Amino acid sequence: MLEFLKKYRVHLLTGLVLFAALIFYSLNLRHRDTASPFERVVLTVTSPVTRIITAVNDAVRSVWEEYVLLTNLNKENRRLIQTIKILNERLIRGNEALLENERLRALLQMKERLPGRSVAVSVIAEEFTPWFRTVIINRGEQDGIHEGMPVVALQGVVGQVIKSGATSAKVLLLTDHASALAATIQRSRARGVVRGKGGDLCSLEFANRQDDIKLGDIVITSGIGGIYPKGIPIGEVTMVKKGEYGIFQTVTIRPAVNFSHLEELLVLVTGKQ
Repeated sequence: MLEFLKKYRVHLLTGLVLFAALIFYSLNLRHRDTASPFERVVLTVTSPVTRIITAVNDAVRSVWEEYVLLTNLNKENRRLIQTIKILNERLIRGNEALLENERLRALLQMKERLPGRSVAVSVIAEEFTPWFRTVIINRGEQDGIHEGMPVVALQGVVGQVIKSGATSAKVLLLTDHASALAATIQRSRARGVVRGKGGDLCSLEFANRQDDIKLGDIVITSGIGGIYPKGIPIGEVTMVKKGEYGIFQTVTIRPAVNFSHLEELLVLVTGKQ
């Protein structure tokens, strides 16, 4: 401590003198109309120090105000980000509900056009293997759904119920190798049997070589067999090939339904039980 006082004694004495002079000047200024020569000298000497102190004080206050402002802005920014996140989630849920409502409304309109009774269902699982292509729906025997009933979507034929439990059922898709249904070429009325080829394609079998079948023809259910009602879209002809021999022609069909996007479906209870 003594070393500190010895080292900075000049600065400390100068500061002490200036401080005392300021106090003396302040005490006497309130009782005087004009400043004395001594007071003017003190004012002149202390003015730069006063300006420095004032400048430092203003700078510190400015920094503090900016810090407080930045802190408040940071908090407000975090709050706004959270609010935007919540609003985006609500918007996404609202859009999803709107799209689902539109799909269900269209499905209801289709249901009203189909003969007999039908049950609206939702896909809850998929089972795609090299041997089977099936989906699981959320309704079963408690809702009147049994094996053999046809299943359709807005775009057309989906497949057929092959297993039914109390509250769920399994649907064999149109593109599965085990799937088959009677069909008609809408334009020429040529007939055949649509079978799954795996992947996303089907074939029209037993189409007579002389039948008028062209690329782009629409294939629909014929109603023969009593499973599917007549006139439901199956798909579009994408390839026609006639060999030199044989009585049939080879016809490839692209299904009307996108089996990767199945959500809401209708099970037609008019099929065999």
